Amino acid sequence: MKIFLDLWWYFKQEKWKYILGIVIMICSSLLSMFPPYVVGVIVDAIRLDHLTPAVLGKWLGLMALAGLVCYAGNYAWRQFIFGSSLRLEQLLRNRLYEHFTKLSPNFYSKSRIGDLMAHSTNDVKAVEEAAGDGILTLVDSITMGAMVITAMSWLISWKLTLIALVPMPFMAWAVSHYGSLLHQRFHKAQAAFSDLNDKVQENVSGVRVIKAFGEEGAQKKMFRKESADVVEKNIAVAKVDALFDPTITFIVGMSYFLSIAFGAVFVVHGSMTIGQLTSFTLYLGQLVWPMLAFGLLFNIVERGRASYDRIRTLLSIKPDIVDREEALSQAPSGDIVYDIKELIYPEKTIPALRHIQFSLKQGQTLGVVGKTGSGKTTLLKLLLREFDCENGYIKIGNESIYSYQKASLRGIIGYVPQDHFLFSATIAENIAFAKPEATQAEIHHAARLAKIHDDILVFENGYDTVVGERGVTLSGGQKQRISIARALLINPEILILDDSLSAVDAHTEEAILEALIANRENKTTMISAHRLSAIKHADLIIVMEDGEIVERGTHHSLMAEEKWYAAMYRRQQLESLVEKGGVTI
Repeated sequence: MKIFLDLWWYFKQEKWKYILGIVIMICSSLLSMFPPYVVGVIVDAIRLDHLTPAVLGKWLGLMALAGLVCYAGNYAWRQFIFGSSLRLEQLLRNRLYEHFTKLSPNFYSKSRIGDLMAHSTNDVKAVEEAAGDGILTLVDSITMGAMVITAMSWLISWKLTLIALVPMPFMAWAVSHYGSLLHQRFHKAQAAFSDLNDKVQENVSGVRVIKAFGEEGAQKKMFRKESADVVEKNIAVAKVDALFDPTITFIVGMSYFLSIAFGAVFVVHGSMTIGQLTSFTLYLGQLVWPMLAFGLLFNIVERGRASYDRIRTLLSIKPDIVDREEALSQAPSGDIVYDIKELIYPEKTIPALRHIQFSLKQGQTLGVVGKTGSGKTTLLKLLLREFDCENGYIKIGNESIYSYQKASLRGIIGYVPQDHFLFSATIAENIAFAKPEATQAEIHHAARLAKIHDDILVFENGYDTVVGERGVTLSGGQKQRISIARALLINPEILILDDSLSAVDAHTEEAILEALIANRENKTTMISAHRLSAIKHADLIIVMEDGEIVERGTHHSLMAEEKWYAAMYRRQQLESLVEKGGVTI
């Protein structure tokens, strides 16, 4: 029953709805005691030949009235109790979603999407059932059971009632034992479902890679194994679940046997009438539901407790990146200054960045180049506060970025990541993602700057073309340019292009860069690239190696130094000429 204590905060929040629902439910249960009593009275009246049409009509009318009131009451308490439980489901799902938006990339690098989806669906649903069906079965099993037993003992025979309840202690032990087993097995079943969910999400996202390598057979085999594991663990749950009803039915059957056997003796000896025995057996029939509800209660609450534990564990994870107290709400502006002594990722020992020092005046362009894994992306993501550096600082306009609210900081930055994520929506909606109120003219202007406008017009539906999940219907270059257009639409003070021109040809790259230079006067731009032609126009170029800056300067000064930058630039120029057929080897 611990789940009810865990959810007490919500029950207090919705207390009047739950109180009204429970009171109406109890009143409905009380009224349901009336028909068996009437049946006993009528049976005795028939036995004594005292039944008249008037008497029969009176009792039948009262039974019909009780039935109508019960009907209205059952409708009302379902609205109050189940309505409240559905609002809890909505609340928990919203809390999870909001929590997901606050967690850092470090969390998502260690978490599986399928598992998070399972928390937001199956686990939330199990908790909702505990707050709805759980309350129903708890109240009904206690109140209905108590009313039936009271009616049996007070209106008919307390001796026969005690005899009928002899098998009940065994049921209490059995239900408690089954509940413990159910909790353990349901927890494993939910974990298996999370694994399967994650596998499906991963395979659907990577279906092109799977097909390209001809791994359909292997993935099908792996999926069948995961699916069989889910079935096996859910069957283990079902085996325990299946024990509840037969056990309770057997115990109730024993109660029937004892009631009829001893009741017949009482009737023969004259201590009970045949009508009372008839009423008693009808009451005993009404006791079946409270007993079943009691068993179902343990089933529901154990499922809810296991799921709520999983949800609570997830919600207890603290965001790595939080706003400091008294963080500034205004948008930062000014020169950018990096002074990073050392940055080490969580659970790592080797520094990702060290001895990083440079400044970039407002309106200038920074180029960041280097080998794969040299720290280029890490350097740029620090400005977005995707993670914080304790041993160093970054300033914008003489104020640390940690002094600003995250929303204020990120509000001035347009970011185009290496992994170009597009939503399953129209091209226009993808471009206007950060500015939903943008006009068609603004969307078209951003697309022209990103040199994607002409490509979009070729599509049958133009800007209304639905791109498919993650933009699978577009080429790599088209996805990159739509991502760039999305960032340019908001005309950010700081634009970050993280290797965002790698999938476009040299001519398109040059056209995009020219458009950026012409339209971003007095606005800062930061570009990381593997193709050095993308950053040769930059005011400051830094060359990264193993997390350190090994070269810095303009394109001309770096070419004069005859180091890595100059050698790589000449090599890439030569490769470009070979591709164009300008050089014969």
